[in-house]
Amino acid sequence: MVGLAERAARAAGELVHRGRPERLEVMATKSSATDVVTAMDTASEELLVRLLRDERPDDGVLGEEGGATGGTSGITWVVDPIDGTVNYLYGLPGYAVSVAAVVGAGAPDERPDPRTWTAVAGCVHDPVSGRTWTATRGGGARLDGAPLAGPADVPLGEALVGTGFGYTPQRRAAQARVLSGVLPHVRDVRRSGVASLDLCSVGSGWLDAYYERGLQPWDHAAGALVAQEAGAVVRGLAPDEPASERFCLAAAPALAARLGDLVGGLDPLREEEAPAAPGA
Repeated sequence: MVGLAERAARAAGELVHRGRPERLEVMATKSSATDVVTAMDTASEELLVRLLRDERPDDGVLGEEGGATGGTSGITWVVDPIDGTVNYLYGLPGYAVSVAAVVGAGAPDERPDPRTWTAVAGCVHDPVSGRTWTATRGGGARLDGAPLAGPADVPLGEALVGTGFGYTPQRRAAQARVLSGVLPHVRDVRRSGVASLDLCSVGSGWLDAYYERGLQPWDHAAGALVAQEAGAVVRGLAPDEPASERFCLAAAPALAARLGDLVGGLDPLREEEAPAAPGA
């Protein structure tokens, strides 16, 4: 399955990278006017679904643009045709294609829930750099075929931390308040706009940690497996809570505990319910 994930991700990456028109238009929006879809998102997902179904017709597929289609095998493919669509829209180099196979995703007619599934294979492909991360459950994680060393367990004050922001004004205002509480306690913060690449960067040791509220299943299915198989803890806000839309945190074990305590003390879930700042 990891071989199929890689072939599909590379094919979709080739399509979106070489097929990007000089002028790219927004085709639709989702949660807000800033949460955009392009025609290439749709074309990439259609290619991914076709390639996966050609080889494994009994598997289900959950895609960012097309929703869920049921299967009978017990395996569901979770795909993000362009993770980092806003970067892609503006011609920035940071975007990726993410493909993961999961089990335990629920009944064929139900939306798969990352809190109940187990990812067994995954690939994140960066079409611009050509880098490709792969991972299998219990089989380790690799970058372009070389095993990943994993993240360092550095002190919180020396941690380079990645994060991201949602698309609604209220969520962004809450995330800004949480970030203002995190920033004084860490080395620095980075925001790429591509959750799958941020999780792979933790696995590669390029980021010490990553956290975000509001990730969708396709944002983290493959990247979380890469980070885990490289030695990172991937969890929710509580230590025993799985990563989900509610919260996702990835870091080496001791750093994950320290950063989780810090962010948990800031209570990002309550913060999101606070009134947005005027004009936010």
